[in-house]
Amino acid sequence: MGTQGWIGASLVVALLATGCANVNPLAASETADPLAAFYDQEIAWEDCGRGFECGTITVPMDYDDPSGRQVTIAVKRLPASGDKIGSLVVNPGGPGGSGLDYVSAAPSLFSEQVRERFDIVGFDPRGVSQSTPIYCMDSAGLDEFIGFPAPILDSEDPADTRLDEFAQVNRDFVAACLERSGELIHHVGTANVARDLDVLREVLGDDKLTYLGKSYGTFIGAHYAELFGDKVRALVLDGAVAPHGDQLELSVEQAEGFTTALHAFVDDCLTWSDCPLADGENPTVEEGVARIAALMEQAAAEPLRNRIDDREINQTRVELGVLAALYSESLWPRVRAGLAEAINDGDGTTLLELGDMLYRRDNRTTYENSLAVLIAVNCADRPGPRDLAAYEEAARTVKTTSPLFGPSLVWGSLTCAYWPEEAQEDAVPEIDGDGAPPILVVGTTRDSATPYAWAEEMAEALESGVLLTWDGDGHTAYGFDACVDAEVDAYLVEGDVPEDGTVCALGTQTNR
Repeated sequence: MGTQGWIGASLVVALLATGCANVNPLAASETADPLAAFYDQEIAWEDCGRGFECGTITVPMDYDDPSGRQVTIAVKRLPASGDKIGSLVVNPGGPGGSGLDYVSAAPSLFSEQVRERFDIVGFDPRGVSQSTPIYCMDSAGLDEFIGFPAPILDSEDPADTRLDEFAQVNRDFVAACLERSGELIHHVGTANVARDLDVLREVLGDDKLTYLGKSYGTFIGAHYAELFGDKVRALVLDGAVAPHGDQLELSVEQAEGFTTALHAFVDDCLTWSDCPLADGENPTVEEGVARIAALMEQAAAEPLRNRIDDREINQTRVELGVLAALYSESLWPRVRAGLAEAINDGDGTTLLELGDMLYRRDNRTTYENSLAVLIAVNCADRPGPRDLAAYEEAARTVKTTSPLFGPSLVWGSLTCAYWPEEAQEDAVPEIDGDGAPPILVVGTTRDSATPYAWAEEMAEALESGVLLTWDGDGHTAYGFDACVDAEVDAYLVEGDVPEDGTVCALGTQTNR
């Protein structure tokens, strides 16, 4: 889900005007079934290089008013190389992750067996990137929003807490979303994305859906199973998000996942000679974590040096850099180097760049729109409390169990307190996937962004859920472990379901 928590204006207006037409070219209202024309459309595939084909489909902005405005969904596929079973639709998560970007790496992400039997299809969900996009703040506004320090919980002077100012920054973000994206932000929730996915399934020519969703993509898959259980062929939900819970509850739980991952990172760091967290003989994980905490306190008092621009590398920026590294073991060497530069030389540039990667600041001056989508979808799907005091209480509580990341993650959900009520669901629907065939849920024991407990909850909530566990590190498992890959591929291709509770042990990483 990557999870929870965090262009000119005339261009945005133009994009929204072309993406949300007032006149329905499909004339869906003229048919007996107002959605029939959407399901009957065809994709005009075009060659977009390296063997891929690209196209678009059109869907209602509001499924309760299918004759009204429409949004465009961008689609990209790698055609099957052999005897085709059908399409494998994939989503990398977010919310806000681009399925087009993800599927572009299909030759290295998927085995030859899967690529032979399936068209690998990625789509940008509504609001994302090349589909009809939503925008909120411009780049300068996002720099301020992302880097704004969280409220101080232990200040003796209430005036120093930054609480009111922090709340206003979040209100400003919501106001920018309404101003720049208008009605579209009322229709980007996951239930709508699942309905778009069913239109895509039909347009692709598949009687039933075969799907792989990672992180937030698992929530799309779970919603699909709830709405269209009889149209499921196979669903893989890798790095599952919790099926229930509001924004504040999930932020507290996610903090536990990042804390677990942090301890795994520090434990590994202490085995390397260049680890900047080792101090003295036989350093402990707790001592290594304490050195990171001390660095954050130092950055709060005096920002670290920045060699690329004029942003302050404060505690928030340091924290984001470390958080980014916890998504994948492949980033651990880079964060070791970044921590060494920060601790030894007072230089936070590498940590800043890691945080930029997390928030898709793509060329040091502009952002992709993934943060706008992340917040809009999260707030639509899982409303948070409206009372500011609830966030302050939760931040104080989580500080005892997850002191480094907990308070910031809690405060990161505050935007949903000011999200328009009409753009929010009353509650997460009861997801049980009744009527669906076996659904494979994959969980990683030390997953940072989607704690392993969420995979257990998802598998338990789904009537046909089957849990596959990877005893490993990093966010999601498929593509990182040969054992997991073999089980998932057998399920996708042959329909072979592993025994519920199967565990793939650490040490079976794939080279793919």
